[in-house]
Amino acid sequence: MIKLKTVNELRLLRAAGRISQKALHLAGEAVEPGVTTKEIDEIVRKYIEGQGATPSFLGYGGFPASACISVNNVVVHGIPSEKRVLKAGDIVSIDVGACLNGYHGDNAWTFACGDVSKEAKMLMETTENALFEGIKAAQAFSRVGDIGHAVQKYAELRSYSVVRDFVGHGVGANLHEDPKVPNYGTPNTGAKLLPGMVIAIEPMINMGSERVRVLKDNWTTVTADGSLSAHFEHTIAITNDGPVILTSLE
Repeated sequence: MIKLKTVNELRLLRAAGRISQKALHLAGEAVEPGVTTKEIDEIVRKYIEGQGATPSFLGYGGFPASACISVNNVVVHGIPSEKRVLKAGDIVSIDVGACLNGYHGDNAWTFACGDVSKEAKMLMETTENALFEGIKAAQAFSRVGDIGHAVQKYAELRSYSVVRDFVGHGVGANLHEDPKVPNYGTPNTGAKLLPGMVIAIEPMINMGSERVRVLKDNWTTVTADGSLSAHFEHTIAITNDGPVILTSLE
């Protein structure tokens, strides 16, 4: 069931969103050659807890860390490790959630580690732009399919593929709520976007095939063909005046 948020709930979601965005920003600043993904995870956890919040992902479904850190061909749900040392040329997706006063903020960004290839830069730029195309389509009284179509069209026109096994979602007192928000779709289909809805839009775009597989740890999800993948995400509120990004520092 889709839950429309009250003015007070939107205020609480905005506060959680600011914390998750700042934690993500700090994590991104730490991305450099020689740093382990475990060290970045510790930065995220320390900041979130220092703000009186809790990491949304820590223990969620048994996930063992505060951030999902996914490098190169890892699409989502990479588990931070002291054995995973970043090197120049890596692209690093970091997904962070923070829970404050019972409400969640959820966001992700893909960062370049040192100098990356032209192809990697283009993938990252396309995925980021696809996110904002999706946000732009999230107008009151449009539909979820309009968001997915905008993301899909932008990516596929540039010869990238859209991951279909994982999708965006509603956000509120639960980290994952209705509706599901695919990154592909047909215009004017799916749930109607009503003022008070809060959703996470999160394109996962691959350089090669859209197919993915989950490793034996039951979390780490990689591209089936080993190609690079990028992931960007914001939590937004649907309003009569257009979409409002809740996971921002502004």
